[in-house]
Formats: sequence, structure tokens, C-alpha cells
Amino acid sequence: MKNFTEELAGNQTLLAQMYSAKQRPQCPCKVPPVEMYIAKIGDHYIIKRMPESGSLHSPDCDSYEPPPELSGLGEVLGSAIRLDAEQGFTELRFDFSMARISGKRPASESGSEKDSVKAETSKLTLRSTLHYLWEQAGLNRWTPAMAGKRTWFVIRKHLLHSAEDKLAKGKSLASQLFIPETFSQDKKDTIKSHWLSLVSRMSSHNNGPRPLMILIGEVKEFVPSRYGYQMKIKHAPYVFFGLHEETYKKLAKRFGHEIETAMMEGIRLITIATFSTNSTGIAAIEEIALMNTTDSWIPFENIFEKALIEKMTEQSRRFTKGMRYNLSTSKPLAAAVLSDTAPQPTACYIVPAEANDEFSVALNQLQSDSQLASWSWNTADYDPPTLPPASK
Repeated sequence: MKNFTEELAGNQTLLAQMYSAKQRPQCPCKVPPVEMYIAKIGDHYIIKRMPESGSLHSPDCDSYEPPPELSGLGEVLGSAIRLDAEQGFTELRFDFSMARISGKRPASESGSEKDSVKAETSKLTLRSTLHYLWEQAGLNRWTPAMAGKRTWFVIRKHLLHSAEDKLAKGKSLASQLFIPETFSQDKKDTIKSHWLSLVSRMSSHNNGPRPLMILIGEVKEFVPSRYGYQMKIKHAPYVFFGLHEETYKKLAKRFGHEIETAMMEGIRLITIATFSTNSTGIAAIEEIALMNTTDSWIPFENIFEKALIEKMTEQSRRFTKGMRYNLSTSKPLAAAVLSDTAPQPTACYIVPAEANDEFSVALNQLQSDSQLASWSWNTADYDPPTLPPASK
């Protein structure tokens, strides 16, 4: 066993030897050290934390993550998300299609809460897939050192990196993603040629179902078009993303809150969508979901979570934003976990003013089962309570 250090992480020869010998590096952030594993991505070896071991690391360790049961992650681990540490990859199970059958209408919005009873939570919706990739990329984490350093180039890089060791529908997830390159006039011809190459590959399937790609991008605006609506994506002015009128109406109904919130200053609107293309180069949206983030790309669900995030960032705190995944909004989760409090991290809960008894019982159970300290804000009082102090 060798301790995980920057020197070891950069030594591809030694990592290859350890990988072949099935040896596991150890993270020295705790005593005894926490076991990790080596993943092989192409010809490259990287050190990763073991499944469900994030909470075993020290809160100030880069490998730390809050216990999965505090967010929606705990509901999909082991079912929709299956990690094979021996083979070094994670298999994802989607509840959305990655192929377009000719004549079938688009599936419209994804991530909606149905009014019927459905026990199936073992697959990822489009929205929960976005939550997972955002979390894997570390974009729901914040430290003061990140201020001013998150650009679309950085966001794209980390999202693509997070998909490298993931499989979905039997194929590499990274090969099924379209995340626009940072656009510049100087490189517009090269960038457009990359898009045309993708269109060519997708359009070459003349027989059978047409393969779909997954778009992740920042929405600039939705505008009416001749046959429905067009979604304009920042950094992709060369692509026409078309939505059927019916699809847009369902989207506006399901994600109207996110669309309206994005009109506020400093708010970003992120989309994840499946799409097909044809020889004309037009991208037809099949299924779509939306998510709001702050200007620093930290996701939030409502103005209260946004206020909490602003309060923590203004006070230069270190925290991880909880992601909902498939979890219903009627169920509580830790909105964030402060990792800079002693002697343990603090889970922060936001209680809606209209919360019923069922929500309160579930929240009390979640807090009592957790080994973390807790902080609560009942939004009936608009001003949040004082945050627990950071450790020195």
C-alpha cells in the first residue's frame, strides 16, 4: 500500500504497476488511512475514492463528500449508479432513450414529478443525470479559492473528465456528450468543423433507430421559430436547437420557475437535453430538463437556497451543495454541508414555511440518523439564523 500523494498521482508507470498488481493506494487524510482505487481510462491511470467512501475522508480532503443519504444520491447509488472498482468504471442506468425511432414524437421534458404512483427510482432521469455529472465534476463544491476561477472552459473540462470512466447504454458516456467548446471568433471555423463532424457521424445511421446525443450547455434564450421554438445555447451560436411547440409548452409548464428565475441578474440557466440531427445540421430536441445555478455555477432550487449559498460564499465558507436527483420535493434533504466546522461537518437544512407534519417527521428522522451536526432555517422567518462558526 502507498499513500495517495501528488507525486504518486503523477507517476503513470508506478500507477500502471499497482493497477496490474491490484494494489490500492491509501489516502492519508485520516488515521488509519482510507483505501482508494486506481481506474484506467484509455491509457491513463487515475486515483479515485472507493464507492460510498467520501464521508470517510477528512472534511478538508479533496476526496471528502457528505454522506449520500443526506441528498438524493443515496436513493440511486447501487441501482441507477453502479461502480465496478475492479474494472475501474461506473455504469449508469437511464430512464430516457438514447435513440430516436422514426415517427415517434419527442418525449418532451424530463425530471417532472408525476401525479401517479411509480415505484421505479432505480434509473436516472435527465435532470438527475445532470445532478450526478455536476457532482462528479465537483461543481457543487465551493471553497474561497475558487472565486473568479470558474469559466465555461473550466466547467466543460471538469464535466467531460467526470464522464470519462462512465458507461451508459453499453457505451462510453463521454462519447455521447455534446458540451460546446468555448466559442471565439478566432476559432469559429475550427469549432464549427467539429460540430459538422458530429452531425456527419450522427446522420450516417440511415437504417433503424437514430442515435441521440446528450447536450449540456447554458441557455441564452428561447425564441419562437417557424415550426415551434429555438433554444439558443451560449458558446454554440452555430447550432439551431429546435423544439416542437408542444414540447416547449410542457417545458414552460414544468420548468417555468427555473426559466423565470433565470431572468434575475447573475443567474444561469443550464440545460441537459437529448437531441438528434440530420444532414441539414439542425438539432431536434427530444427530451429536456433545466437547472438554475448562481453566477459561480453552484446549483440551487429556490430563492432560499440561493440566499444560503450567498451567505456562505460571502463569509468565505467551504461547503458542498446537496443535489436532489430523483428525490421528490416533498422530501427533505441537506441543502448544503459546511465542511469547515469542528469537530464535524454541519448539514444545513431549509424548512419550507408551508411544510406539513409528514415533512417535519422525515426531517427529524434524517437529522437524528445523521452523524453530522445540523443547522436549520425555517423560511417562515425570512432572515436565516447565524451560521455555525468555521474552525480555525
